[in-house]
Amino acid sequence: MVAAVFKTVEAQFGLGGFNSFPLRHFFCEDSLWLLVSLMMRLLAILFLALVSCDQSEPVEPAAEQAVWEKPDTEKWAPIQFGGEGAVEWNDGVLHFDPGVEMTGSRYGGRVPTVPFEVRLEARKIEGSDFFCGLTFPVDSHDACATLIVGGWGGGTMGISSIDGMDASENETTSYHNFKDNQWYAIRVVVESDRISTWIDGEELINVGIEGREIGLRSGSIELCAPFGLATFQTEAEFKGLEWRSLAD
Repeated sequence: MVAAVFKTVEAQFGLGGFNSFPLRHFFCEDSLWLLVSLMMRLLAILFLALVSCDQSEPVEPAAEQAVWEKPDTEKWAPIQFGGEGAVEWNDGVLHFDPGVEMTGSRYGGRVPTVPFEVRLEARKIEGSDFFCGLTFPVDSHDACATLIVGGWGGGTMGISSIDGMDASENETTSYHNFKDNQWYAIRVVVESDRISTWIDGEELINVGIEGREIGLRSGSIELCAPFGLATFQTEAEFKGLEWRSLAD
């Protein structure tokens, strides 16, 4: 078979006979198998190199590499609403007992500045009103908004307030069946012209705010500014709260 291959080569390229010195010297069967062996090894090395490149970690955009900051638990202070429930940290979990009306805690350290992203997990243990009222700065510490999760009977979600309308009456309003004792992953992105919110990976709010009046609903919630958490007549818990800058 090998001889037949070489005869074909001779015919195509006008080489001397198989028994001529050049062909006999360079194209004997032992040399052929050595060449095949080397080629197979080279192909194996190339395959491994391609697989290695395929499995390499993708390079994340600069925003994805921004450092997440965890607020110091020592800098959270209970808010004196009047009739509030107890507030306590335990193994990284912030627990709110239900109050006559609101229970809350305000962060007294350095807070994020626009643009930023904040994320946390929250769960309702018992109650019939909002189990997460996250207040955050919008364009300054004097201009804030609140994400309400589970308000007005337990199912309303939205941003308070936009153009004087609260979370139950503007275009961010939506309705959900929030279950007791279930952790919900909440993510909020605040930009100069937009507020976006996700729960368990699903985007539920994406609202433009440029040129609009953004502010807190008048009343006790104002004590949460510029950054705080609150509930209304509801026992709840929070964990994993952190934020990062989205500035270039």
